[in-house]
Amino acid sequence: MRTKQFKSESKKLMDMMINSIYTHKEIFLRELISNASDALDKLYFKSLTDNSVGIAADDFVIRIELDKDARTLKVIDNGCGMTEEELDTNLGTIAKSGSFNFKNDNEKVEDVDIIGQFGVGFYSAFMVSDEVTVESKAFGSDGAFRWKSKGADGYTVEPCEKADVGTVVTLKIRESTEDENYDEFLDQYRISALVRKYSDYIRHPIKMKYTTKKPVEGKEGEYEDVVEDRTLNSMVPIWKKDKKDIKPEDYNNFYKEKFFDFTDPIKVIHTKTEGQATFSALLFIPEKPPFDYYTKEFEKGLQLYSRGVLIMDKCADLLPDYFSFVKGIVDSEDLSLNISREMLQHDAQLKLIAKTVEKRIKSELEKMLKSERETYEKFFSAFGVQLKFGAYDAYGANKDNLKDLLLFTSSHENKYVTLKEYTERMPESQTAIYYACGETREKIDVLPQTDTVKSKGYELLYLTDNVDEFALKMLGEYEGKKFVNVCDNDFDLGTDDEKKELTEKNEAAKDMLAEMKKTLDGKVNDVRFTGKLQNHPVCLTSEGGISLEMEKVLNSMPGAKENAVKATLVLEINAEHPITEKLKTLFDNDKDTFTKYTKLLYDEACLISGKGLDNALEHSNLVCELMM
Repeated sequence: MRTKQFKSESKKLMDMMINSIYTHKEIFLRELISNASDALDKLYFKSLTDNSVGIAADDFVIRIELDKDARTLKVIDNGCGMTEEELDTNLGTIAKSGSFNFKNDNEKVEDVDIIGQFGVGFYSAFMVSDEVTVESKAFGSDGAFRWKSKGADGYTVEPCEKADVGTVVTLKIRESTEDENYDEFLDQYRISALVRKYSDYIRHPIKMKYTTKKPVEGKEGEYEDVVEDRTLNSMVPIWKKDKKDIKPEDYNNFYKEKFFDFTDPIKVIHTKTEGQATFSALLFIPEKPPFDYYTKEFEKGLQLYSRGVLIMDKCADLLPDYFSFVKGIVDSEDLSLNISREMLQHDAQLKLIAKTVEKRIKSELEKMLKSERETYEKFFSAFGVQLKFGAYDAYGANKDNLKDLLLFTSSHENKYVTLKEYTERMPESQTAIYYACGETREKIDVLPQTDTVKSKGYELLYLTDNVDEFALKMLGEYEGKKFVNVCDNDFDLGTDDEKKELTEKNEAAKDMLAEMKKTLDGKVNDVRFTGKLQNHPVCLTSEGGISLEMEKVLNSMPGAKENAVKATLVLEINAEHPITEKLKTLFDNDKDTFTKYTKLLYDEACLISGKGLDNALEHSNLVCELMM
């Protein structure tokens, strides 16, 4: 027996490998199974040209054996095995990879998926074990050898007895502590769950003896242990099957089991891309958002596999935020994985995959919008806010990519419309896209300004989501048509003659209007006559970049109290309404009552606009006083 030091020569490096590189201790099983799969693939590759291998493709297997009493976990394969020199080279040098060399030495190895490339994965076994033993017999070799180590202090290599070709990795599982539960890695149910989580799609069967208790026939209350050989993995992932062989219910069942949803997805996207980025993807658009979707706790991302092995449960880099509702998997053979396989190198390959996934999702949504309108509207009701936010976010970087996917409720038959549909049916006389904001369509309909738009035969967009107006302001225009809030003070559909006449009326009443502004004491920036109100007496409008609705949204955000936003308001009075003549009379003859009327008109405008009253008690007292 020969005792050697690791060629990395540094206990510090080994400690880092074991304790720092991997986030979760459970990863060790994925790494050992991946190594076993590599060994099987190498021997399978050899069997394609060497009849002496004598193992049929269906006979390649990975076995897991648990012994709670001895506290051992074994991973066994009948793959290519290792010689004494290979044990020394591959396991004695940290980050030395036999799989990587195998790929370099075999030009046609693309016919076989080799998972491991870095050699470091093996050392994750020391995260959960005090001692690791590897017994291996290489194909074509007469002797077998045992490699054993307790960690950074070194390892031994010596001959051993082993009848069959292949490798047995035995872990001596650590004792549990107050902080760490190592017993879970000796539990058959926990091990089964880890295999399904990380290695479900390894191409070879992963088997384990399963012990269950069954009632003893004829002996009530007595049970006996029954041992059965179970295959733990499904081997062939659904996304690698031919689409014509997959039924809709197969997709739906996979989705519900994999992503813990109770309802079928609203859309399934199954695609395979070859070329610069070679990968398979199986994506799902849920019918409903998860309960935490619109919270900061929600984590976006697709499950990322490399040759059927789970690398990341939620790879956020594969989805833009505005498509964060998509669930699914991506399986690629071309990923540049880092040393621990848990993180990805942020290289061009990953970005290319992400861009391709994004384009495919957008394409499917466009098809759904065009061909399955009812389904798309159902989808948009659930996730439309996210698309609108995507158009607004990042200073509108993605607005052109998303604008044709957006829907808004419209006064045209009170249905969802796209911006394209709106502009295509605009009358020639209409120069802008008109919208109004409010909590509901019903509350928007009572705004005085909406009557003016409808009387002209123009369509109105109802903006009821908090993000709506922000998104439209970021878009700026659509097909050359600007977006105009009918509650902006510069919104005016009057003719040139009507505008000129209104200017003259404002000039003639400038002293009265100035007195009203003074009475309101900073609550409004101006008071003026308007011709946009049809039969309504008064309204509030805003000027500048912040509307009343934007003020509400911004001031409802966390931390907004200290830096409250204020819209610049204008009180507009219908120049043709009888209230105007009443105001003129009071201004000339009864300034006290004039002041009360001014305050009441402002309060009424606030109520109509949804702003709410600054002082409800004062308003009530004024109403009662004037009634008496």
